[in-house]
Amino acid sequence: MSETRQQSCDHAVFACSSLLYVPGSRPDRFAKAKAAGAGLTVIDIEDAVPLEDKQTARDAALAQDGINGPGWGIRINPVSSAAGIADLAAFACADALPGHMILPKAEEARDIEIVRAALGDKCPPIIPMIETPRGLRNALAIASGDGVCALMFGGGDFAAELGVQMGWEPLLGARQQLVLAGAEAKVPLIDVPHLHLDDAAALTDECAAAKALGFVAKAAIHPRQVPVIERAFAPSASELAEAHDAIAAFEEAGGHAIRHNGRMLEAPMVQSYRAIIARGGKQSPS
Repeated sequence: MSETRQQSCDHAVFACSSLLYVPGSRPDRFAKAKAAGAGLTVIDIEDAVPLEDKQTARDAALAQDGINGPGWGIRINPVSSAAGIADLAAFACADALPGHMILPKAEEARDIEIVRAALGDKCPPIIPMIETPRGLRNALAIASGDGVCALMFGGGDFAAELGVQMGWEPLLGARQQLVLAGAEAKVPLIDVPHLHLDDAAALTDECAAAKALGFVAKAAIHPRQVPVIERAFAPSASELAEAHDAIAAFEEAGGHAIRHNGRMLEAPMVQSYRAIIARGGKQSPS
C-alpha cells in the first residue's frame, strides 16, 4: 500500500456509522444537517441539485466554514459529465477542499485517477459510489485505488439499471459482491439510504441486515434517520465487553489458538474483535 493510500485510509471515515446528505442548493440547511450528529455531513451537488443551480451549489459548498474538516464531505458530479469536470476545475483552484469527496457513478479505476490528477497532493480521501453493473464488475479495482478510503453502494441508480424495485432482496446479490470487493481491498463499506423516512423500524431492520453482511455505515437523507443508524451500527456494551475479554485471553495465551467461552478463539476472530473495539472506542469497559 502506498504512503498516500495509507494516509487517506487513516481518516475519520473509518469511525463513521452514518453519512447525512444535504442539498448543496440549500446552504440554509447546512448547519442544521451538521447538528444532526452524523459522522459525515455530505453537501450534495449531484442528484439533489438541478443543472441550472450547480454553480451556486458548488460555490456554497466551498464557502462553508470548516468544509475541509473531517466531519464534512461533498458529493461531486460524475467525472464523465460536464458538471463533474467543472467541479474538479473549481476544487483545483479552491483554498479549502472538503474533508472527504464522494464520487458518484464510479465505473473504473480511471475515475479515481482523474480526480487525483486534477487535485494533486491536496486531493481529499475519496469515497466512490458503485451505482451500475459496470461499476460493480470493477469494484475491486476502484476500491484499491490510491486515495480511496471507503466504498459506497448507490442502490437507487443500481435498481434503475436492473429495472427492479429498490428493495432488499433485488439488491442483495449486488451488496454481497460489493462486500467481497471491499474485504479484498480492505476498505469499509457504506450502505445506500433507506427511502422511507417515517418507518424507523424498517430502517433499523435494514441497518441490521447490512451490518450482518459486512457494511459498517449507512447513508441518511433526513436528520431523523441519523440516531437510528448510529444505534444500529454502534457496537453494544456486551459486544465491546466480549471483544475486550477475548483479546485479553488470546494475548495471555501468547497469541495461540485457545478454547474461550466454549468456542475456538484464533487470530482471525481476534482481528474481528479488534475492529469492534476500534469502532466502539478503545477504552476498556469498567
